[in-house]
Amino acid sequence: MKKITYLTVIGVLPAMLAMSQPALKHSPAGFDTYRTGISHGKLDTVTYNSKTVDSKRRAVVYLPPGYTAKKTYPVLYLLHGIGGDEFEWLNQGSPQVILDNLYADKRLEPMIVVLPNGRAMKDDRATGNIMAPDKVAAFATFEHDLLNDLIPFIQKKYPVYTDREHRALAGLSMGGGQSLNFGLGNLDKFAWVGGFSSAPNTKKPEELVPDPEAAKNKLKLLWISCGDHDGLMSFSKRTHDYLEQKNVPHIFSVEPGVHDFKVWKNDLYLFSQFLFKPVDIDKFNTMILGGPASTNIRGSKYPFILPDRRVAFRFKAPDAQKVQVDLGKKYDMVKDTAGYWTATTDSIGEGFHYYSLIIDGVATTDPASQTFYGMGRMASGIEIPFDGGGYYAVKNVPHGDIRIKTYFSTVTKSWRRLFIYTPPGYDASGQTKYPTLYILHGGGEDETGWTTQGKTDMIMDNLIAAKQAKPMLVVMPDANFGGGFGEAGLKTFADEIKQCIIPFIEKNYRVERTAQGRALAGLSMGGLNTLYTGIYNTDTFSYLGVFSSGWIVPVQNSIADTQYDFMKKNTAKINTNLKAFWIAMGGKEDIAYKNCQIMLGKLDEMKIRHTYYEYPGGHTWPVWRNDLYKFAPILFK
Repeated sequence: MKKITYLTVIGVLPAMLAMSQPALKHSPAGFDTYRTGISHGKLDTVTYNSKTVDSKRRAVVYLPPGYTAKKTYPVLYLLHGIGGDEFEWLNQGSPQVILDNLYADKRLEPMIVVLPNGRAMKDDRATGNIMAPDKVAAFATFEHDLLNDLIPFIQKKYPVYTDREHRALAGLSMGGGQSLNFGLGNLDKFAWVGGFSSAPNTKKPEELVPDPEAAKNKLKLLWISCGDHDGLMSFSKRTHDYLEQKNVPHIFSVEPGVHDFKVWKNDLYLFSQFLFKPVDIDKFNTMILGGPASTNIRGSKYPFILPDRRVAFRFKAPDAQKVQVDLGKKYDMVKDTAGYWTATTDSIGEGFHYYSLIIDGVATTDPASQTFYGMGRMASGIEIPFDGGGYYAVKNVPHGDIRIKTYFSTVTKSWRRLFIYTPPGYDASGQTKYPTLYILHGGGEDETGWTTQGKTDMIMDNLIAAKQAKPMLVVMPDANFGGGFGEAGLKTFADEIKQCIIPFIEKNYRVERTAQGRALAGLSMGGLNTLYTGIYNTDTFSYLGVFSSGWIVPVQNSIADTQYDFMKKNTAKINTNLKAFWIAMGGKEDIAYKNCQIMLGKLDEMKIRHTYYEYPGGHTWPVWRNDLYKFAPILFK
């Protein structure tokens, strides 16, 4: 399920053009803590005459720091829940503190915030049976009180704009339902609408938005949010699903939490920063507002990715004494009285990462996550989305196939398996022959790595559709042959690919059978295999890609020295035969970085032509996905 749709920019006022929307993050620690040494807003309690209920009614008004009657302000009307009144936000949500801190950080457009009593009846106190029919009905009556009594009163008492573009409506729970009902039902009055954990009083989506085109044209911001463990999630979700189906721009923010002020304070912190400013459509096209990881087992809410890429974990192990999450860094988990262990990580880098749960010292997989073969065993994996991940996203483009084939190895005298990507249209392309990229996994991984962790098919589909890469086959074999980092394993792989894998592919698939139609690449251990096999066989491969690799010092010094001697004697041949010798690293944090730099120095010394590329991220799949994305367009041209 997607957790985001997009905002559009409609009728931005010239006076607002200098403002920009915030870089959206989850609320930081201390966002709701009173600060000294900053300017503070002022709270007024006002009384207005309500013709709707034939009574005088109260509201609380927050005036921003530096408020002056000489300036004109936009207004946010902020509504409470079914058990609250005009003081509920103040008593439990500290909106004045949240807003003061945001102003101090220069993240808000100055606005007046009105906190009314949304129970429009003569006795509007939250006493007795708050679910009594007349009290529930009073929340619907408030629409008339708001439009006909309160808004005119605020416009008369305070220097506020009177147009819809400068008026916002939001609320929590029952107030969230009111905000969606009244805001979407009165698009001539409100341009900014937010429903936080909206309650069952929320109208059905078809009634809320009977005219999707009108909503698209008039709304500047439609925000819907809810805690992931909130029992009322279904009401927010059904609205989101309908809006998505009708292509109505909106934000759907799913946050870790239940039906309480921890969630709603975060909603106010995020929502308020977007009000009365232009919207950057490009930023929203890639912004993710939190939700279960895409790598979760279907229906699992945890791991939960927060907007700033921190990850919340939750795991039940009532008898365990100590539980940790191991994501390279270990995070201690805390157990509650029900036996659930929880932890929230630091911000995690983009893309795919292996992780483990360590339960009383034993590393194991997380039953809530998909597992992947890595680290020499099955391990949990988590996908962290990021702005630049479009190149491996599923798009509406022609798609190729992943084929799984078993062949008999005359080298190992055993059956072995490989994965093959065939480009879109392969089966219907008649006698067309395609070039082939043979690409290798790293140590502790196998032939599944480039497909599952590497997203090879998505990367290639998108590159081919954009005409950035030539249609090609990508063959992903199992490169595990034992021998550790010794020459025996390297030589066995070289024999395997020349004697078994290439003949199998060229017998069963329509591929070019020349060196100019073959490329060899690999990551880490696969990069070592590429060096060993490729450099000695430039009459077989015209393109080599070495990702996060380089001869290991001092363990492989003898292997490296032998190859360097070969290179010195065959420099002209290598430079002539290789159309591309492409070497990439994940920056200085890559564990192979130093070994690679030593090798690069040797290549420069011998005048072996090569291209060097860095993409920050260390020795990880986000780096290697990017390597394939950059390397494939170079091939066979």
